[in-house]
Amino acid sequence: MFIIAFFPFESSTFPLFNIKKGRKEHRFIRNNCHLCICFEHIEATETYKTYENNVTTMKINSALLLLAIAVAGTACENKKEIKQKPPTQVKTEVVAAAGMTSDQTYVGIVEENEATAVSFTSMGLVKRVLVSEGQAVGRGQLLAVMDDTQARNVLTGAEAQMAQAEDALKRYGMLHDAGSLPEAQWVEIQSKVAQARSQLAVAKKNLTDCRLVAPVGGIIGRQQVKAGETAMPSQAVVTIMDVSRVKVRVSVPEAEMNAITPHTPSMVIVEAAGKKVGGGRIEKGVVADAMTHTYDIRINVPNGDRKLLPGMVAQVRIGATSASSQKEGSFFTLPITSVQRRPDGSLFVWTVDNQKKVHRTAVTVGASQGNRISILSGITAGQRIVTEGYQKLSEGSEVK
Repeated sequence: MFIIAFFPFESSTFPLFNIKKGRKEHRFIRNNCHLCICFEHIEATETYKTYENNVTTMKINSALLLLAIAVAGTACENKKEIKQKPPTQVKTEVVAAAGMTSDQTYVGIVEENEATAVSFTSMGLVKRVLVSEGQAVGRGQLLAVMDDTQARNVLTGAEAQMAQAEDALKRYGMLHDAGSLPEAQWVEIQSKVAQARSQLAVAKKNLTDCRLVAPVGGIIGRQQVKAGETAMPSQAVVTIMDVSRVKVRVSVPEAEMNAITPHTPSMVIVEAAGKKVGGGRIEKGVVADAMTHTYDIRINVPNGDRKLLPGMVAQVRIGATSASSQKEGSFFTLPITSVQRRPDGSLFVWTVDNQKKVHRTAVTVGASQGNRISILSGITAGQRIVTEGYQKLSEGSEVK
């Protein structure tokens, strides 16, 4: 009589023979199954040598053993289960229709193109201010007048000294020509004449500076000194602003500065003036606000009709373009994290086909705006792109 038993076993090995007193066991491993055959009618012995002498019994046992192995192998194979990897959970985004571009909207303040503070060069009492705020002035136009009494007195004294020096030069010149005047004394007289001439020029300049004229043309922005007040040197009396073109100042978060270039298109809307005009060149600031971590940019805007005035509030759309320019240079935007980099440096995104399988698709990127980046080529409108959960993906992986 024999007993056949089999059970799963993790490792693979060759047949094992175990001879025990009172029974014989044959252990075999096949197809990850551990087969144990026990023969009860084999005479118990203590050594393996006795086992070899029982040749006839071994032949019968061998046939039964092969049969048992076949049965055990079939049973183990039937127990095998084919494990299939479940679909990977991801988040996707459908590429927007062609010709669509994203833009950012900000609030800006209109500023003058240039502002010139005009002041007197000396201290004095302001007698008259001839202009008012908002008035247009031209270059060389008289703006204010200072009391010139002291300046005229100084000029009179300088003129007298100049006349005296010239008279002395004439009389001593005759002696010098006759050889009766020492050379050192002649040089001293010439020096006094030069000093008198210089003092006269300064006196004339001081008298001229009592009249304040416009160094540039523009609009009077602010009047800071009024008639009857004492003006100090370098204290602005009025400010002249150039508004033939203006600048719109916008505060931009630091995360969005990289997306803005000097040639980024923009649209400026000023409701107060009823104007909507395309912005020109952008000037980017390099110093951030310590509190808000924003940078100032200034957009140049033409203002030939002088309707845009400093201080007006403007709505600014940066990145906005006309429909025709969008058609000529259309592109798409995707989250920056959806764009991956190969070891060779090339960029790609994971695209999902109709069978919900992913494929690497090479792309060409442009500028970034915030947390999104423009895709110039490689994908088309309507394609589905993996934006999250791409870490465990491989070519052909199934997703859900």
